[in-house]
Amino acid sequence: MKHVALGLTILTLLGGCAATTDVARLQTTPATTPLQVYDPGQPRPLPPMRANSDMVEDLLELGFFMESGRPIPQFSRFEGPVKVVTRGEATPLSQADLDRLLARLRNEAGIDITRAPGNAVAPDENVVTVEFVPRRLMRAAVPGAACFVVPNVANWEEFVANRRSPLIDWTRVSLRRSAAVFVPADTTPQEIRDCLHEEVAQALGPLNDLYRLTDSVFNDDNFQTTLTGFDMLALRVWHAPELRPGMTREEVAARLPTIFNRLNPAGRRSGGPSAGLTPREWVLAIEQALSSENGLAARREGAMRALDLARAQGWGGPRLALSLMLTARLAPRDRGDAGLMALLTAAEIYRQLPGGEVHVAHLDMHLAVQALATSQFETVLELTDRARPMAERTENAAFLASLGFIRAEALEQLGQGERADRLRLDSMAAARYGFGSDAAARARLDEIARLTGAAIRVASR
Repeated sequence: MKHVALGLTILTLLGGCAATTDVARLQTTPATTPLQVYDPGQPRPLPPMRANSDMVEDLLELGFFMESGRPIPQFSRFEGPVKVVTRGEATPLSQADLDRLLARLRNEAGIDITRAPGNAVAPDENVVTVEFVPRRLMRAAVPGAACFVVPNVANWEEFVANRRSPLIDWTRVSLRRSAAVFVPADTTPQEIRDCLHEEVAQALGPLNDLYRLTDSVFNDDNFQTTLTGFDMLALRVWHAPELRPGMTREEVAARLPTIFNRLNPAGRRSGGPSAGLTPREWVLAIEQALSSENGLAARREGAMRALDLARAQGWGGPRLALSLMLTARLAPRDRGDAGLMALLTAAEIYRQLPGGEVHVAHLDMHLAVQALATSQFETVLELTDRARPMAERTENAAFLASLGFIRAEALEQLGQGERADRLRLDSMAAARYGFGSDAAARARLDEIARLTGAAIRVASR
């Protein structure tokens, strides 16, 4: 279930980097011009790239533990077709994103899941309810989650009435008959879309999140924002006919290698050493570093503790890379060189990992921010050009718009104002989707302009 975490797709390195400016670089279009709408195109998820034996281990840990570390004693899933109903104030864009997700689940995961016509379901039908709820109500009920999924309720009122009841305890569920996904109605289109992907996937499949999975949305670091090839394979395996609700972990483990080999022949090869369970202490340290509820000092302390624990465990993969990256991003100004080295070391680790190219692209964006602040404008163009394909492929509109705005500022400083203006306008559709509004997009432009200390005029509509 998705926690409120420091948005890794957002330019948190911008604050206080340079002199301020009062206005953003944006030449707006006339009021009569139709607004462009963000269109991610056909889905192109990164394919599963790890050995099947490694993914067996991942799926067992995803499926038989809760995020809290509580064990789940039995395998659980829906049996048969699943209907989806919606409740609450959903925008047309959110409805379209939900339909796009359901189409992917049918086509890529082979799950029989469709909308219930008129939101009407028969008593014997399996149902997933997607309810759009005001954020203030969600935070009052579950302060630590941006969105979440619970079993055996049909709406928000039933959830609130049963918050402390065994009825909504996932560890007691074997045969799933109903689940409710609760999504904030009053946030950005991208956050709603991201919540739909993770929470509907958990309603249908495993319930845990693992920070070591660089190629999955079942990971609270939020680098992957839409379901990946690994995620779709995991859901297809979860719904394989060889598995049945109520099976023990050992029974599922005995069948998974055959299922993975049947569904993913390319993964029939030797895997790496076992990743092993992640100590809860490290997870708590990472959550402290990521949490926007904590002050900078507490977040920095969490990142340093996570890095110390990662090194003590002898890790060399994604958990060490995430620890390094957070330490670098939260480093004080007087440790800039050490922070940069940690960032580069994290990038080298991610380059060796399946799905890690997405993380490298994000790190390239942060390096581009630093290059822009130090007037290395050609380097900015190189880094943003390198990162853009992953932003497009992962359908991360906030990331894509940020890259466009950073690149446009570099072009402006190189004397290519016309190209810069065109790029800013071309990036606005993604910015509105990713940040929520024209005002939020202009705020991001202001942040980026501050890096060069330039005072710019905004043309009125």
